[in-house]
Amino acid sequence: MQTTPVFGLSRPTFGSHLRALWMITLNNWKHHWRYPLNAISDLLQPLVWLAPVYFMGQAFSVNGKAEGFAGYAGTDDYMSYIILGTALANFIMAVFWGMGYSLKWDMDGGVLEANWMTPLPRPLMLVGRTFSNLATTTLTSLGMILVASLIWGFHPTGNALAAVLTVIPLLIGLYGFGFAFAALVMILREANTLVDSGSFLVQILSGANFPVNVLPKWLLPVSLILPLTYGFDAVRGWLLKTRTLLPLNVEIIILVVSMFLMIFIGLRAFYALERRVRQKGTVGQY
Repeated sequence: MQTTPVFGLSRPTFGSHLRALWMITLNNWKHHWRYPLNAISDLLQPLVWLAPVYFMGQAFSVNGKAEGFAGYAGTDDYMSYIILGTALANFIMAVFWGMGYSLKWDMDGGVLEANWMTPLPRPLMLVGRTFSNLATTTLTSLGMILVASLIWGFHPTGNALAAVLTVIPLLIGLYGFGFAFAALVMILREANTLVDSGSFLVQILSGANFPVNVLPKWLLPVSLILPLTYGFDAVRGWLLKTRTLLPLNVEIIILVVSMFLMIFIGLRAFYALERRVRQKGTVGQY
């Protein structure tokens, strides 16, 4: 049987893969900015959720300082801690929604099965969906931090460059979560509940909005297993000089090792479950 040409080529090549990745990313980028209210919502929605947190923190502060919070986090700058965690949590949402929910977008558009029949790697399609999400999330998160700093104050006193470099293995490791999660969506065929509950649990257990050492003793080991926990902790340690769970160099090593491990496990899980879906012939029934 003759191979269907892709991008004018008889067989997919590295160049055609890059072009496909670019086209998927560009398509999502245009779709997002075609509706400007979406971008405004992405900027303002975290601020709306942060407002009750700010006033609750004020209610429990002593002389304007979160003394009890400082005992766990090593800083009394409660709002800077929460704002930074919220900005990082936005990237978790970008990967989960970009990978897991993209399958539902294709289903609603009636192109899921057609896309799955192209001779391009399936993970490539999922990664392309997240590239535009990560770009828009970076812009909206920076805007959120700027606005939040004007309203409530944001006081980074540490090494910003080290914090940014720490985010890189954190984001790459997130893709491992995303691959496995997308495969789970294909099996269970329910994106909304899985994306909402999955991203929420990961944010809670990784300490996006609070120090994980306040968790119950039976739940704390689950949090410490997640590499994202050390990512959040290390970024705050660099930027806000908080007290970290482990020495910063140890947390960086954990992040780098887990980055490769999570990608490997995520891809293996994705290919295994995707193969099962194809064998059952249920891609078109998603």
